[in-house]
Amino acid sequence: MKKILIIDDEERLRDLVKIALMDRGYAVVEADNGSTGIEVARRELPDLILCDVRMERVDGYLTLATLRDEPATASIPFILITGMADTAGMRHGMELGADDYLPKPFTIDGLYAAVDARLKKANATREEAEKKLTALRDNISLMLPHEMRTPLNGILGFGELLQTAADSLPPEEVAEMGQAIYDSGKRLEHLIENFLVYVQLEITAGDSSKAAGLKSAKVASCATVVEQKATAIAQQAGRAADLKLALKSTAATMAQEYLGKLVEELTQNAFKFSKAGSPVSIALSGSSTGVTLTINDRGRGLTGDQIARIGAYMQFDRRAQEQQGAGLGLVIAKRIAELHGGSLGITSDAENGTTVTVKLLPAG
Repeated sequence: MKKILIIDDEERLRDLVKIALMDRGYAVVEADNGSTGIEVARRELPDLILCDVRMERVDGYLTLATLRDEPATASIPFILITGMADTAGMRHGMELGADDYLPKPFTIDGLYAAVDARLKKANATREEAEKKLTALRDNISLMLPHEMRTPLNGILGFGELLQTAADSLPPEEVAEMGQAIYDSGKRLEHLIENFLVYVQLEITAGDSSKAAGLKSAKVASCATVVEQKATAIAQQAGRAADLKLALKSTAATMAQEYLGKLVEELTQNAFKFSKAGSPVSIALSGSSTGVTLTINDRGRGLTGDQIARIGAYMQFDRRAQEQQGAGLGLVIAKRIAELHGGSLGITSDAENGTTVTVKLLPAG
């Protein structure tokens, strides 16, 4: 049974709304002022709050602002009841986080419609969040053991062979094992680095002073950074001939190490999800309004739903597709762009592959 909190200093209206909602099958709790309403909301954690705007001392706006500032009550659907159907008042309420307005006088059918709509939307949001959490759990359960154990097994296995049988192995086999250990170590290093970079970006995003500091850095020659990083990744993939560069000299507002990381992750993805012999094209251009970086591959594309669900640790069709990595590359690149005042967009289809477009601020 859904629980609804009514906050109103007019007893007659509270009683009418309470009776109507109980007839509809809702459980109802009530408060006769904003201060009491805040305490009831904290204690009862209702599924929805109906709150009058005009109340003495703690009005509806302050009640709303207080509850939105607390994690336990921040997501509770909140409907403001008001006789002041003015645009400014409605806009103020929406800016504070109100989900809807119910103007006085209202009918019982109008009350039901507003309540049902907000609860339905909240339920849909909750279901979508649970769906994403389930997908996240599935991806982590598949990805983490594999991504950590595979390189570790390579390092330990070849290390043990070298320790116990080095004297009997020919030099070329020792060299091959050493290379395999090195490659496994680099894979593990990249995994750990991406975990740390992602955490650092999230910490920075939550600190306004740190986020503002990022926008003071400048890259004088974006083309140089892009060329160096993309060429190194292409060589590591054994696909230097597939890399196609069209880079114009331009400067951007971004820390150079972050631009390098962004290019590294996007270029690695382009080679990872496309076949050898198919082109990976990278273009860079700039104007007074901004810098544009595009990376295109001819690999298997993403669906619109998959693009919408891109996030940390999210990988798609991992059971059917051999993948390396923690699913952090795209979200790291997107976060870097956004923290520097830019954006990252993706277009993709099965025939034309995937194009990632990054927009950055020009160097001021």
